[in-house]
Amino acid sequence: MVSSDPIPPDLLEENGFAPPPYAGQPQPVRRSTERGLPADQQAEEAVLGAILSDETTYNSLAGILIPADFLDPRHRDIFRAVSALADRGDSINTVTVASELTVLGKLQDVGGYPYLNHLVLELPSSIGSESFAKIVLRMSTYRDLIEATRDIGEIAYHAKADVTDSLAQAMERLYAVRGADQRRDFRLLSEMLQDFLVQATSDEASVRPTRTGFSDLDNLLDGGMRPSDLVVLAARPGVGKSALALSIARNAAIADGVAVAIFSIEMAADQIVQRLVSAESGVPLARLRPERHNDQENQNISRAIGTLSHAEIYIDDSSGLTLSELRARSRYLHTRLQDHARSDDGRGALGLIIVDHIQLVHAFSRVSADANRVNEISTISRTLKEIARELQVPVLALSQLSRDIEKRNNKHPQLSDLRDSGSIEQDADVVVFIYPEYRYEGGGFGSDDGGTGHSSEPGVAKLIVAKHRHGKTDDIDVRWVPEVIRFEDFYNYMNEEELY
Repeated sequence: MVSSDPIPPDLLEENGFAPPPYAGQPQPVRRSTERGLPADQQAEEAVLGAILSDETTYNSLAGILIPADFLDPRHRDIFRAVSALADRGDSINTVTVASELTVLGKLQDVGGYPYLNHLVLELPSSIGSESFAKIVLRMSTYRDLIEATRDIGEIAYHAKADVTDSLAQAMERLYAVRGADQRRDFRLLSEMLQDFLVQATSDEASVRPTRTGFSDLDNLLDGGMRPSDLVVLAARPGVGKSALALSIARNAAIADGVAVAIFSIEMAADQIVQRLVSAESGVPLARLRPERHNDQENQNISRAIGTLSHAEIYIDDSSGLTLSELRARSRYLHTRLQDHARSDDGRGALGLIIVDHIQLVHAFSRVSADANRVNEISTISRTLKEIARELQVPVLALSQLSRDIEKRNNKHPQLSDLRDSGSIEQDADVVVFIYPEYRYEGGGFGSDDGGTGHSSEPGVAKLIVAKHRHGKTDDIDVRWVPEVIRFEDFYNYMNEEELY
């Protein structure tokens, strides 16, 4: 039930919905004032009455409601007093709540003992209190949506020069409303097992891992990168982080038909296109120009362009990308692709987000000179993990390794080498290092080649899975083709050689 009575002006002002004054202009009539804010007075009273009648009711509602979900200021104060009592482990009833309200100086404001007794006596039934709470939450979410639209309007009225930043702020504000609808209490295992059975038998791409295209790595990761996982790919500069990420993007988009979003802060979009064409065609970057390649290479380039044109790879090469922009654009693309998938136009859902690289992302629009970079990187890694969980899409984040690795005799990367912050290691579900052992004399350091005997060969690199939250860790060999800046599955490459 939505109240049809106008909300008193003083209550509107208290909740921040009063019309803002405009200099030299009459104040506009706000439609929210005419219609009344979404609210259900009876549901609010029923929730509080149930709690005051049976204090165990609060335990089942604490994970659903917060004081701000009540529109009536009296109800907010009462629920706040109840929460304070529960936090201390005190009994909850009309007497103790009245005492707490007295301490807070709010007893007379809520109507004293008469109103507390009214809530109990007028309670329709204590059964179904969770249903009443969900009504209160739904009305609160609608009010949050109204407030968000007002805030978005203010963003537009300020008319910043950077419209992209304004759009990112607007989308962030709108998506924040969804937070209230995502509050959860404990879930029963048997219910979750039913969801698991449904997912296990579903053919939707959203419940399948996104494969990297490297068979040993996919096997180690139990099929590929899982939805909601933050996968960190780290190496020293010039080792091939971007090349491996593009190889994974190509494999996911072409072989599995999933959409891939690439946030390339370091490399321009046209450079990414050139790398993809070179890797797909087998024609070195230096020979991509028409005057530099022969007829056979021209045919290979044409075939590569034809193949890549069917790949759903979306590239954002904005420099100075902020965390809010990255989050807003990921959400927007994900929603757009979901709509396309529902319209059955042949497009796939978003299956992978690549960020190249973490150290070039700004956590905030403006960072002071004395900002703590470690804290900023912590915010970035934590938010990337939140994006992965929210969208149910794996995020592959590239990261630099510190120079400390160059000072050691043993050049094998370690988790402690992750640059700027240990939170990257903490937030990541999977951490993969690229170790170009072929660069070091004798294949690196001794016979530690994972038992394969390949990593000391020229053109063979080792992928070290140093952290795997869902399974075991191991070392994997891949083939590095520097002429076309491409990584290949080692065993597939060997099989192709045998064919010729």
